[in-house]
Amino acid sequence: NLCFSICVWGWGVIPQHSWLFSALFSVDSAGACFSSCSPKVCIVGSGPAGFYTAQHLIKVIYHPLWLGAQQHVHVDIYERLPVPFGLVRFGVAPDHPEVKNVINTFTQTAKHSRCSFYGNVNVGKDVSVQELQRAYHAVVLSYGAEGNRTMGVPGEGLAGVYSAKDFVGWYNGLPSCRQLSPDLSCETAVILGQGNVALDVARVLLSPVDMLKETDITQPALEALAHSQVRRVLIVGRRGPVQVAFTIKELREMVNLPGTRPDMVEADFDGVTEALKDLPRPRKRLTELMLKTALQTPGETEQERRDQASRTWGLRFFRSPVEVLADPERHRTAGIRLAVTRLEGSGEAARAVLTGDVEDVTCGLVISSIGYKSLPIDQSVPFDSKSAIVPNTMGRIKQAPGLYCSGWLKTGPTGVIATTMNNSFDTARSLLDDMESGVLDLSAAKSGSQVITALLEQRGVKPVSFSDWEKIDRVEMSRGEASGKPREKLLTVEEMLHVART
Repeated sequence: NLCFSICVWGWGVIPQHSWLFSALFSVDSAGACFSSCSPKVCIVGSGPAGFYTAQHLIKVIYHPLWLGAQQHVHVDIYERLPVPFGLVRFGVAPDHPEVKNVINTFTQTAKHSRCSFYGNVNVGKDVSVQELQRAYHAVVLSYGAEGNRTMGVPGEGLAGVYSAKDFVGWYNGLPSCRQLSPDLSCETAVILGQGNVALDVARVLLSPVDMLKETDITQPALEALAHSQVRRVLIVGRRGPVQVAFTIKELREMVNLPGTRPDMVEADFDGVTEALKDLPRPRKRLTELMLKTALQTPGETEQERRDQASRTWGLRFFRSPVEVLADPERHRTAGIRLAVTRLEGSGEAARAVLTGDVEDVTCGLVISSIGYKSLPIDQSVPFDSKSAIVPNTMGRIKQAPGLYCSGWLKTGPTGVIATTMNNSFDTARSLLDDMESGVLDLSAAKSGSQVITALLEQRGVKPVSFSDWEKIDRVEMSRGEASGKPREKLLTVEEMLHVART
């Protein structure tokens, strides 16, 4: 029952009793020999960044130069909520089910024999990053951007002002946003920001309820939207048409949204036609669609559709928020004051500067869609509070050996899911390079989830496994089927845990 007494080491052999053999191999109580160098990696966060990082780590077989043998990485994913998938579940618009198909790929990863999911674990509170580092060879922080960038203007705290992150979380069933209950009794809503999230929010506000009934939007949100008095949505940006951040797909959906018509200001498009020739093709196509929507006389069929529309939407350019205006009692939002801007420079590098003019827009709902931001998770992790990211080089967290990051925590909240995929694959490659080169120390055995789950048990924390999540999934889909929807999400952590543990 003795382990073999030598191991091959490139230039020769190493006796079993040598210090190097002891570092490389361990013998269990039954006499079986196993490599202590099988790397264990912990990923914090189960959104797209976390799962794409895990996917790449699991599928790659790497060959450490110093060991000379194939190695497979074992990955454990820790998630604060009892349910996985992050912004795919809580951020993607309910009427974009095709985007959520990526969940099928993530599920394959989660069910891989070398991947485990631990939901209902709040890293930084239930367990520290330093404790994870002691238990794993490497820790990858992929917990995204759950904070809001604020406008920093007077009146921002009035009733009727919401962040897009919270508003999206409300209609998508994020437990922390369940109590939002936005007041939709006004006629005009103003959305600040011109990215895809801003257009998602505008589309949800103006979509016919019969369309939303066929999505996985939450029932409370569906009921609130069914009684909404919002008939006009303005989507405001501080720069011009050539600088918008949304994509042509989202704009086309707004243009074709049933029951609505566009309401543009022709003057906002002065000089844009002349600038088309210098734009890259994707930006050119997007700008051409805006120009067509704003300036061209529609055909007979389109004109008839617009004439019958009861709701309007419009893009407003060269405007920046100065103050949210209150009603006479100073309790609620009654309007917003916008500073008029002009551009210095051209193209995507153009900068908005104030002209000194202002204008007031009457509205009862203001939604700020000016960006998400990451928050620090643990005092032991370096964090740049100004840029709201973890300082890193290709995903390697600076001055923190063995710590990595991927996703929005690494780059800031930019791009779409495909952008996050490439970003996460890059981090995984950095980690694997460090393993292969010996920069990452794999010589010591790590107990991984074994010690972490023991710690959590001592602290009264019971993780949710992926099979537990599948119980939640089945219940949600069954409830959705009963009402003609793809799923009806559970809205509280308590309800999720109850289903997971029955």
